[in-house]
Amino acid sequence: MIGGMDHLPTTEAAVTALLAIAVEYSRAIEIAHDIGADQTSRRSAAGVGVTADPDGSLPHEAYAEFGGLPRVSVRLYPEDDALITVEGVECPDIPRDDVPAFLRSVFGGLAYVKARRFPPGRTLIVPLPGDRTYREYLPMINLTPWLSGRVR
Repeated sequence: MIGGMDHLPTTEAAVTALLAIAVEYSRAIEIAHDIGADQTSRRSAAGVGVTADPDGSLPHEAYAEFGGLPRVSVRLYPEDDALITVEGVECPDIPRDDVPAFLRSVFGGLAYVKARRFPPGRTLIVPLPGDRTYREYLPMINLTPWLSGRVR
């Protein structure tokens, strides 16, 4: 994490962590911010002209796209979770605090694809510290060259 930071309390803190990871792995990064209940993707029922939540806070959502291979994008939601897309494979509901470890695993070459012969199937496996893993099923026809190169 950033300077021993174990918890990312806000979307802005998570964006700062993403910027640090981009520098660490020499990757270009583009970030877009959506601020306000009328702008964030999960609050479509906010109403016209309503920008704040009922408690008066402004929800902040961010979208980051990293350059290079693998193609990775991150959507940070105000509800302390994220959607990470790796080569077109969506990994939903990643806790915001796990996003930096997830990206380090992908960019550091630890993530791999597990293939199974019967029944046929493939799974993207992203190991995290503490013997935790994220697994996401892959459709057989959607393997990009990067994913194919990581099949075990």
